[in-house]
Amino acid sequence: MFTSRSSGRASALRLAAAACLSLSSSAWAAWGITDASGVLTVDSGAGLVFKVNKSSGDITSIKLNNGAELQGQTKFSHISSGLGAPATYAFSPSGTTAIITITAATLKHYLVVRRNENTIYMATHITAEPAVGELRWITRLNGSVFTGVPTESNLRNNTGAIESSDVFGMSGGTTRSKYYGNQRAKDMTVRGVTGSGVGVFMVYGNRESASGGPFFRDIQNQSGADTEVYNYMNSGHNQTEPFRMGLHGPYALVFTTGSTPAAPDMSWMSGLGLQGWVGGRGKVVLNGLSGMDSAYAYTVGFANATAQYWGTTSGSGAVTVANMKPGTYTMTVYKGELGVFTEQVSVSSGGTTTLNTRSITADPAAQGVLWRVGQWDGTPLEFLNGQTLNVRHPSDTRNPSWGPVTYAVGSATNRFPGAIWKGVNSGTQITFNLTSAQLAARTVRIGITAAYANARPQISVNSWTSAVPSPSVQPDSRSLTIGTYRGNNTTFTYAVPASAFVVGTNTVTINAASGSGSAAYLSAGFAVDAVDMY
Repeated sequence: MFTSRSSGRASALRLAAAACLSLSSSAWAAWGITDASGVLTVDSGAGLVFKVNKSSGDITSIKLNNGAELQGQTKFSHISSGLGAPATYAFSPSGTTAIITITAATLKHYLVVRRNENTIYMATHITAEPAVGELRWITRLNGSVFTGVPTESNLRNNTGAIESSDVFGMSGGTTRSKYYGNQRAKDMTVRGVTGSGVGVFMVYGNRESASGGPFFRDIQNQSGADTEVYNYMNSGHNQTEPFRMGLHGPYALVFTTGSTPAAPDMSWMSGLGLQGWVGGRGKVVLNGLSGMDSAYAYTVGFANATAQYWGTTSGSGAVTVANMKPGTYTMTVYKGELGVFTEQVSVSSGGTTTLNTRSITADPAAQGVLWRVGQWDGTPLEFLNGQTLNVRHPSDTRNPSWGPVTYAVGSATNRFPGAIWKGVNSGTQITFNLTSAQLAARTVRIGITAAYANARPQISVNSWTSAVPSPSVQPDSRSLTIGTYRGNNTTFTYAVPASAFVVGTNTVTINAASGSGSAAYLSAGFAVDAVDMY
């Protein structure tokens, strides 16, 4: 059925489409939009029926196959925190695609439905960051229906907030938060929640207008009274680069009877005339990399003020990254998550930029050392509790003590802490032996992946103490307690005089220096990439 407020040619097109549909199979009999009493009721013709408030743009009801109400009723589904902006609609000339457009002063959001598909396709165009400071789609689902949810962000039956109003304790001292268990941007494809005979899945789609690069993590789920499924396009959650404007997406919300769907092709949306859609794209072909470490995966990323892209290399370092907007990009080669090579690369409309084999020039691991703790890979994952920073609060009782520890060079790497805080384990030590022939001026390097409250490492070697270095440039965010160790990778270098060393056992003490921060895990702290001496 088609009903509309409009008149003239557009109305005639809809009526003609309705006449054609009346001759179609019964499976398509309900397809269309009913416009009544300030509500747009959209029927996919395949079982999905949802309602959009015309004055606010919120989705207020969702049902699948005439089943239970899937939409939470305390808060509705919407972009940001709700636009309070009017929704209009139109159909494609064929009558097989419905486009709902919600228009605010600096934001336009699209909800698109194709006949006989239980999918809401979406895209969001912005010319300024929303006033709430975050660009996100929130699907607020009925919590009593959707119980198959990610554990780390399931807040049901918590014992109260333990940090701010967004990190919660559970019985036994474990922790949960919407910040925990989230995927890296490069790994995001399809993720959702399920109930009895129903599933709702976010297809994250194109990340080109998001911010933070291939390893950035942001909120994907939260389960309390409602079960929430998000697509965060940008936020202030340890954001390492400026927000990008323009068209975000496309992305999609797919409804199933419980099975995880394949990601649908969304390239057909290029014909919808969405504001900010860019055609005439190009690609980069990198033929290989020399100087790779076979123990690591390498990612090649591209970024400028308007777009970001990435691809994972083959064993030889070859990669093709396609469907890129024309422009000049900074290409960064990442060993693990550590940038080890950069170059400026231009992409033209319809063109292919071919790069011959590039030699990695900035891998700190290439430096010969007397000893090294950890690996230069841009992560603390190999260290004590390093792998838990993404999935739980550092205070979680499942974590072994962070220390301070005394680590002997040559011991298992997972005995050295993945992060050091001023109020927790500052004073962590590394012991090592030197012969008389090794007594000389040396350089100590400490790599960090993120820092909070201007924390930076200050070291002592036996009785010698370094100056306090300047802080690194980092996002203004809690970082280490909100499910991420990703900030701006920084290496601190210390010139240690020969007089500081002794024959036999020597001790490096690492302190978190800063006058900022508060107590415990909100004191000044940093995550560790590697420590070495040469």
